[in-house]
Amino acid sequence: MFAVALAVGLTPELLPMITTVTLSRGAMRLAARKVIVKRLASIHDLGAMTVLCTDKTGTLTEARIQLDRSVDPEGVEDRGPARFAAIAATLGGDRGGLDAALAQGEPTAAEGWSLIAQQPFDYQARLGAVRVKGPDGDLTLVKGAPEAVMARCVMVRTAGGLRPMDAAMQASVVERVKARAAEGLRAVAIASGATWVGATGAETDLTLEGFCLVSDPMKPTAKAAVARLADAGVKLKILSGDDPIVVRRLAGMVGLRAERVLSGPDIADMPNDALAVQLDQVDAFARLSPDQKARIVRLFRERGEVVGYLGDGVNDAPGLKTADVGLSVEGATGVARAAADMILLDSDLAVVADGVEEGRRTFINIMKYVRMGASSNIGNMLSMGAASLFLPFLPMLPTQILLNNLLYDISEIGIPLDHVADGALKRPQVWSLKAIARFSAVMGPLSSVFDLLTFAALLMVFHAAPAEFRTGWFLESMATQILVIFVIRTRGLPWKALPHPALTATSLGALAVALALPFTPLGGLMGFVAPRASVLATIALFVLVYLVVAQGLKRFAFPPIANG
Repeated sequence: MFAVALAVGLTPELLPMITTVTLSRGAMRLAARKVIVKRLASIHDLGAMTVLCTDKTGTLTEARIQLDRSVDPEGVEDRGPARFAAIAATLGGDRGGLDAALAQGEPTAAEGWSLIAQQPFDYQARLGAVRVKGPDGDLTLVKGAPEAVMARCVMVRTAGGLRPMDAAMQASVVERVKARAAEGLRAVAIASGATWVGATGAETDLTLEGFCLVSDPMKPTAKAAVARLADAGVKLKILSGDDPIVVRRLAGMVGLRAERVLSGPDIADMPNDALAVQLDQVDAFARLSPDQKARIVRLFRERGEVVGYLGDGVNDAPGLKTADVGLSVEGATGVARAAADMILLDSDLAVVADGVEEGRRTFINIMKYVRMGASSNIGNMLSMGAASLFLPFLPMLPTQILLNNLLYDISEIGIPLDHVADGALKRPQVWSLKAIARFSAVMGPLSSVFDLLTFAALLMVFHAAPAEFRTGWFLESMATQILVIFVIRTRGLPWKALPHPALTATSLGALAVALALPFTPLGGLMGFVAPRASVLATIALFVLVYLVVAQGLKRFAFPPIANG
């Protein structure tokens, strides 16, 4: 029975409850900060996050996409491309984001037109197509990335009429698109054709009608949010499907490295080893397909990074599933919301920064219990195991061992509410068995040393009988275990980082019950007796010295902080 009690005593019985309550409280705090948690365990992943990959639309920008102007291939303003784009977006678009902006650019353009066939936007081909019927007869309309659409065009419509898409014309059009991108305007190419093959990009006899130039202003909070994440040790990477020039401009505006932007074609044939090297040197990626986004996330994870992914579109689903923690927004597509672990009620990086803080606070409080429980239980069990080798009686009865463990666990019920030092929130919090072992290797034996001193005093100085011996050690064990919580819950001086009142109440309440128990009838039933005053004074002295020594040695128990 004593061996069974020892085994039970080593077990942190309240760990599931403390973990669940702490995570649940973290979820409530996150909800107050506009983050809805779908998977409780993802709170820890958010706190441990070291890299955040995000699309730019809606997080770094306002997601207020609007048509700025419509131009022909020569850059002359022309409503023709806007009209064709509005027809395609109204009859075959997804009703959100870019398509909504194009449809609103010419609200009445689709009147008299009907949809015959549709090929949804293909993220690999980077274009989509519709076959429509209207006043001008049957017509195929294609819209998408300029380079993807232009590669399928043989003619160009200008103010002077149709012209062939030769190398010189293509080069001049590309330069105009780049110039507009440098202004922050995203170009959507519009082309028309007479035939319909039915597969995206299969039509190769298209006429380039021109471009719809759309704008999406940067969020005023974006630069501060990026800086806040960087200060918290989270590296931000933009993974976008937009034009590299637009992405470079935005990256520079929000404070990221914008000297180089890698695009989808750049990394398509790049080996994983070479791309992994580029991840440290590049903050912005453009013209990425969904698979390429997931590939980058996967490479970060293989390097040991804890990766978050923020996205709201169908094309973001692979990245959301690949990341350690997937973040989406309230207005995202159903696929993105289903793949995400958390939903942001406000599409803003500042909300993510708030969530990172809450994730770290939650994890730190869980680790407080794990460290305290592991070191305390190991110390007690070492002491009991050692004492049982030379004592002629059991150092503590099985029921007393279990009572000790129960009261100690009750004392820590307030941990989920405890305060966390601001400095700890500045660092990613990662689970480390090595750190727990280090803490237990210092604090556990320290507890045992004072237990053995207590044994020696009770036996050699006070010649205590078995009942008084067990009572004296029970009181010393409870006092050292519970009061040291206030010492080791923080790296600094205990009085400079006061605990939450709930933790104070549960800890001191449990200690009061333990100290009073030997003086009550229930104590007699548990095998305790009222100890002598001299015994109590000696135990109080040992407890005081123990707390002072624990304060001095705890710097060796905590792992060193990286970068000081």
